[in-house]
Amino acid sequence: MRDLVFVAFLAAIFAAGFRRPFIFVLAYVYIDIVSPQRLTYVLLNAVPISAIAVALAIGAWLAVDDKRDARVAPRQGLLLILLIYCWYTTLHADFPVDAAFKWEWVWKALAFAIFLPLTLRTRLRIEALLLFMILSAASIIIVGGIKTLGSGGGYGQLNLMVDNNSGLYEGSTISTVAIAIIPVILWFTRHGTVFAPDWRVRTFAYALIFACLLIPVGTSTRTGLLCIALLAVLMLRDTRRRILYLSLMGAAAVAAVPFLPSSFTERMGTIKTYQADASASTRLAVWQWTWDYVKDHPAGGGFDAYRQNKIRYEKVKLEGTASNATVDTELEVDAARAYHSAYFEMLGEQGYFGLAVWLVIQIAGLFRMEVVRRRYAAETGALAWASPLAAALQNAHFVYLLGAAFIAIAFQPFVYMLIGAQIGLDTYLARRRGEMRWTGFGRPRTAALRGAPA
Repeated sequence: MRDLVFVAFLAAIFAAGFRRPFIFVLAYVYIDIVSPQRLTYVLLNAVPISAIAVALAIGAWLAVDDKRDARVAPRQGLLLILLIYCWYTTLHADFPVDAAFKWEWVWKALAFAIFLPLTLRTRLRIEALLLFMILSAASIIIVGGIKTLGSGGGYGQLNLMVDNNSGLYEGSTISTVAIAIIPVILWFTRHGTVFAPDWRVRTFAYALIFACLLIPVGTSTRTGLLCIALLAVLMLRDTRRRILYLSLMGAAAVAAVPFLPSSFTERMGTIKTYQADASASTRLAVWQWTWDYVKDHPAGGGFDAYRQNKIRYEKVKLEGTASNATVDTELEVDAARAYHSAYFEMLGEQGYFGLAVWLVIQIAGLFRMEVVRRRYAAETGALAWASPLAAALQNAHFVYLLGAAFIAIAFQPFVYMLIGAQIGLDTYLARRRGEMRWTGFGRPRTAALRGAPA
């Protein structure tokens, strides 16, 4: 029965795409985030629905989409450079078979991020993309939130519909994404047009935000807790009543503590005693190994180069009181430990050049959103929504970059869709400014409507 529901839903989306071709792009977004083929037993497993969706999306764009005044942003060029360089390192990878397996999905994420902004020619399309991204992630987040309320979850124990914890179904990754999308959800409660922000939309949005906050609790991930703390600080920038905001945040944190499961509070306590925690200790050891490895291999070792590491580290545990403590040291040996950091993932796999290009892409996104945020901050007319959206996308990006310090998600497709949305917003507003200038020089008013929401 579940298979039939997924098939019917996808059939409806594809059918709608033949009437509104941009929906093919949204279909690919849904398939890439949710991976419905992993949630079904038979029907979708044998059909390459992802390839079909992207082929229809690109074909429809080539055939019928308006490509006048199409703009290619510098970040799309950087993404293309990163794509080509990753292809080169894959050809010379230390582990060719494993590298080819990762390359199979990495190049799709990068290529789609390059293509996506070309389709975002209107506000409606930008909003529809973000709405599909949020609702697709919400299908995982809501399940996790309900299970957390029911069982309390636990590290590595919260089942998010599939047994394979890859993609957004991995605990730390979904925790980071869940917190990152909160600013965008809040934007929809004030400026959304696909669904008017009435009481029903706000109720759903606030309930979804609550589910997002539950995900780090259910997965017991320290990364999620750090992302919540960062987001709380970032939102302070756009809050008018800051004293009230800080008071409410503090009260909410104190009130929530008694209701948190013991599995969550115990794991959060290891933040202070990271040397006694195997997960944290191996991270530091792997990062040191990666740094030493790249000194001898400046171009990186290609995808999954970590498989050759052999690390030794000490677990230090303090027992007793502060005045009478006993230090217990235990030597651990491990091999083929993953990077546990997007930054070291890029460094170890793509070397200094790949890391530099990746960092420029991230920093440029933050910078451009800050430019847009300030440029339209005083706007009260038709573009009053632009500055808040830029701020929301920037905050989401900041949260990702923090989470990426502890998870190897340098090529997470969801994040590259977010980058594509940033580029699309930037180029759309650039077109609008150009059209307004043309109108100011006596051009027909209808020319300024090209690229307006429709």
